[in-house]
Amino acid sequence: MILYALTFASACFGLGLLVTLWRLVTGPSQADRILALDTMVINFIALMVLYGIWQGTQIYFEAAMLIAMVGFVSTVAFCRFILRGDIIE
Repeated sequence: MILYALTFASACFGLGLLVTLWRLVTGPSQADRILALDTMVINFIALMVLYGIWQGTQIYFEAAMLIAMVGFVSTVAFCRFILRGDIIE
């Protein structure tokens, strides 16, 4: 039963990843593209966690934490660059 749930969840997050990729490419503004990139990071983290559950190992959870931190910092950096024109004051 857990295999069916993992397959369904992976398909849903994979579809969400494809939809946000479309939004990243066709976004009307830079803010929409940044939000799409942040959403893609979240969907990728969810896929990594699901794969870690399927494999039964903990290394994917640690990698998901690292990707989450890098994704958060990159989103903040992109937003600061759009608002102020530079990242470091």
